[in-house]
Amino acid sequence: MTKAWTRWQDWAEVAIGVLVLLSPLAVDTSNAAMWTMIVLGALIAIDGLVDLAMPAMIYGEYVQMVLGALLFISPWVMSYTDMMAASWASWIGGVLTVAAGALAMPAANAAHSAAAQPH
Repeated sequence: MTKAWTRWQDWAEVAIGVLVLLSPLAVDTSNAAMWTMIVLGALIAIDGLVDLAMPAMIYGEYVQMVLGALLFISPWVMSYTDMMAASWASWIGGVLTVAAGALAMPAANAAHSAAAQPH
């Protein structure tokens, strides 16, 4: 069973979330882009911390992949594709978040199955 606070994919999710959360400090954004990146970055980081604390909770990986997809489409939805640095931060952050979630699924499934077994 995977121990809490050890899965690299969840640490990567926390790091990606924090970087997206802080990226409006380094890139030009509109008000909508800034708040979108702050909120989604914070949610991604929080989900990563929850996944780290509870590695057998498989639903966290699905939440992570949905948040990553939302971050990826946010430049189009929130109309900030003309701000290239903010757009690229969202696109790359979204892809990496989805990839980390997909890579964590086998470990989360194994931890979930092990937790469900009688001891």
